[in-house]
Amino acid sequence: MNLVDVIIPTYKPDNRFLTSIKRLLAQSVKPGKIIIINTDKSIWDKSGIEEGIKGIFEGSEVSLYIEHIEKNEFDHGATRNLGVSKSDAKYFICMTQDAVCFDKETVKYLLRGMDKSIKMTYARQVPDKKANKIEKFTREFNYPVESMIKSFNERQTLGIKTYFASNVCAAYERETFDALGSFDTGEILNEDMLYAYKLIEHGYFIKYEAWAKVIHSHNYSGVAQFKRNFDIGVSQASNPHIFKNIKSESEGKKMVLKTVRHLLSTHSYISVVKLVYISGCKYAGFLAGKNFKMLPKSVVRAFSMNKGFWR
Repeated sequence: MNLVDVIIPTYKPDNRFLTSIKRLLAQSVKPGKIIIINTDKSIWDKSGIEEGIKGIFEGSEVSLYIEHIEKNEFDHGATRNLGVSKSDAKYFICMTQDAVCFDKETVKYLLRGMDKSIKMTYARQVPDKKANKIEKFTREFNYPVESMIKSFNERQTLGIKTYFASNVCAAYERETFDALGSFDTGEILNEDMLYAYKLIEHGYFIKYEAWAKVIHSHNYSGVAQFKRNFDIGVSQASNPHIFKNIKSESEGKKMVLKTVRHLLSTHSYISVVKLVYISGCKYAGFLAGKNFKMLPKSVVRAFSMNKGFWR
């Protein structure tokens, strides 16, 4: 039995994904197996990505498993559950294809955080060199330099962030994962937060492990932010048992105000104007998503980033 395997859903993987694989194979604590669940084999075949991956794995003691699914089969929870079913390791790590280990210790630190009570750890996301000023500060706000252990007792002080976790890079203890029923399926996104909620409600802890770092950021446009936050709103509206009595807006306002202060202190006045626009797009998308049941289906699909979900 392996100590840890890594599961990565992919869609149109590129050279950054090959870099991610190389960094995983260079870890001080190496995974036993890297499991890739790819959406749309026709694109995979045309890209020639498999040849690049097999070249990287040549001579490695880490094994490789690749399975292809159709585009209409993709589901944030179910696709990852499929990957987990191909592993018999004590722990598994979920990553996204655009997350790259910062150094050789990412896996080691994720596993170091596990104990009898902590059954999930997630990594710090460090912005890419190409990230703009707003994105850099946002990553620092959501992923600070201090680690944190979260449990049911933190709900009053942390609010929505009690359940905040990210499958961009997160580790799970398999036995507990199976006992709690795996990732929820049929969700537009947030399978990581929904599982974190289950853990905490069952008396377990989750840990934000700041020493485990991955490079990951996006310079989303206003339209893209609107669509992403629309999907977040849909997720919250679809899970009122979790989100009804915990407000997300206050955390968002706090982040915007801190970002404004930071940008003003660095005389980044144009970025302040951009932040106002981006924040307006985020909030408008979130409100629309929270009320998606009142909107025509054609509008819902147009507003959503994950259009395949609405099939």
